[in-house]
Amino acid sequence: MSEIQKVAVVTGAGSGVGRAVALALTGADWSVALAGRRTEALEETARLAGGGTLVVPADVTRPEDVDRLFTAVRTEFGPLGLLFNNAGMFGPPVPLEDLTYEQWRSVVDVNLTGAFLCAQAAFRAMKAQDPQGGRIINNGSISAHVPRPNSVAYTSTKHAMTGLTKSLSLDGRGYRIACGQIDIGNAATEMTARMTTGIQQANGTTAVEPVMDVADVARTVLHMAELPLEANVQFATVMATTMPYIGRG
Repeated sequence: MSEIQKVAVVTGAGSGVGRAVALALTGADWSVALAGRRTEALEETARLAGGGTLVVPADVTRPEDVDRLFTAVRTEFGPLGLLFNNAGMFGPPVPLEDLTYEQWRSVVDVNLTGAFLCAQAAFRAMKAQDPQGGRIINNGSISAHVPRPNSVAYTSTKHAMTGLTKSLSLDGRGYRIACGQIDIGNAATEMTARMTTGIQQANGTTAVEPVMDVADVARTVLHMAELPLEANVQFATVMATTMPYIGRG
């Protein structure tokens, strides 16, 4: 079985799922580049990790920032083993007809274009390095399968993430580049705080939804990351057991 290069890039590493995954990776002796817009939040993740990290403030919607990120990783750590494509945003929960063009673009730029730019940079690095290969794990969502009310931009980008995952998987075959996707439902983070106070349901009511520990997501990503390149988790769904996903709507 092929040896894994234990060098990773985690986007959106300053909080939530990104921080939890970064900590799980460093705890398993990975060197991790922490990418995100907020320098102070990234530095806090680095402090919690206690070593083995590189803080690289970057906006994934800007090609020049993405290029700088992957250049820094190559210079500091060497060959790339993993990209966890995690940066994302919800957008405002407003009726479709009230969503502005600017709000739509903000969500698409981060969730889809940013994911593409990082995947493209990782693909280039993994294809060029010797030995070739590596792994890309995309953060999809339960919304890659079914929408919530008033979530047209977020849901559209997460459905598109599935297409990105499949294309990367196909195009990476000849270069030992594996790509999988983790679809997360109700991990307890800052982004999902409203689940615990009440969130709109498909029938128009508002209900509190169960959440799970974000560490359970991180353990799943770590398992996917540490498989040999001859094996791949193509799609994994990790969710709070009793959340309204099966039967949503």
